[in-house]
Amino acid sequence: MTVLLTVLGIALFALGLLISIAWHELGHLSTAKLFGIRVPQYMVGFGPTLWSRKKGETEYGIKAVPMGGYIRMIGMFPPGDDGRIEARSTSPFRGMIEDARSAAYEELQPGDEKRLFYTRKPWKRVIVMFAGPFMNLVLAVAIFLGVAMSFGFATQTTEVAGVQKCIIPQSAERDTCAQGDAVSPAHAAGLKEGDRIVAFNGEPVGDWNTLSARIRDTIGPATLTVQRGGEQVDLHPTLAKNTVAAKDADGEVVPGEFVEAGYLGFASRTEIVPLGLGESVDRMGDMIEDGATAVVKLPSKIPDLWDATFGDGERKADSPVGIVGAARLSGEVMNLDMPTQNIVATFMLLLAMFNLSLFLFNMLPLLPLDGGHIAGALWESVRRNTAKVLRRPDPGPFDVAKLMPVAYVVAGLFICFTLLVVLADIVNPVKIS
Repeated sequence: MTVLLTVLGIALFALGLLISIAWHELGHLSTAKLFGIRVPQYMVGFGPTLWSRKKGETEYGIKAVPMGGYIRMIGMFPPGDDGRIEARSTSPFRGMIEDARSAAYEELQPGDEKRLFYTRKPWKRVIVMFAGPFMNLVLAVAIFLGVAMSFGFATQTTEVAGVQKCIIPQSAERDTCAQGDAVSPAHAAGLKEGDRIVAFNGEPVGDWNTLSARIRDTIGPATLTVQRGGEQVDLHPTLAKNTVAAKDADGEVVPGEFVEAGYLGFASRTEIVPLGLGESVDRMGDMIEDGATAVVKLPSKIPDLWDATFGDGERKADSPVGIVGAARLSGEVMNLDMPTQNIVATFMLLLAMFNLSLFLFNMLPLLPLDGGHIAGALWESVRRNTAKVLRRPDPGPFDVAKLMPVAYVVAGLFICFTLLVVLADIVNPVKIS
């Protein structure tokens, strides 16, 4: 059964990957056609074609390797300075430029002169190139909000899951009481498992973060109002100073950092709680911010990734994960010992994070990524508008093809990084805790 569920998880992830790629390319396709650009091909995947069908002027198909996709638009790059588009140079770098330019004009037909990509205004080209990543963002947001508002997330509540009998610094490497430890304020005051704290010093508390902040800010006598057995009971603990885990502005624990603060001594119960629209949007915003930060920090992750792959280093939880790793995680999700709805929600969140990563990664202003073409169109707009204001001759379209040698270097680096991640995902994978 374990093997079957693992295979099912991997298969579902592959299906989700194909849908995400097709959805991405649909954004490019629909906007290109909207602006009158001819699109000969719409393909999901790379390598040999498994299936294709031509409808109108576009061939739609699925290829064997589900590692990406593309649409082919006529005239991605403008002609060279001499007006020619065919390759004719023996220089390696010049050859790269001219090969790219020549490929952009394959299948050029009479009447296409007015349907070339580069002839569209910069703002239209920005829309065409942005539409693909934007579709992934839309899918990520839709999945995330759907899961957050219908299912919810594990959330700490004000209900007591357990009471600590003594005061132990959270920085200590032990979790059992030792001789000489002082009795915890919660135990001394008679707090019990199952109590739900509804007020602190007479002020209502409806969530864990609020209660935790008030406990940390208090050292000395306090009044707890708890819901117990259908009635409210007031308890009077004397909160002690203790070394506790530090928290950031969002109330999240900062790993490895500790502070001196007020201490009560109990564990809160965690429940799956659906979020409202506002809370879901806030959580989605945090997810996007964290994702953007992770993309920026990718180069700094390479040494640890290398050590985890070829050395004896630990594969960290925030280590980059590729398609192979994501597929393995999907297989693990299907084997988790929890209700089916939890498994479905976890899998959908994994798919949402994958789509968010596609959006953020493709927005990097580097060729051959979509962000590189967007940057080229924006630079052309700046050049042309500046020339217009200064009453200078129109500099014409920005020739993105001249950046192809750089694009090949970037693509080579991406391929090397991808291979490293794939190896890491095989020999030392990230696992679900």
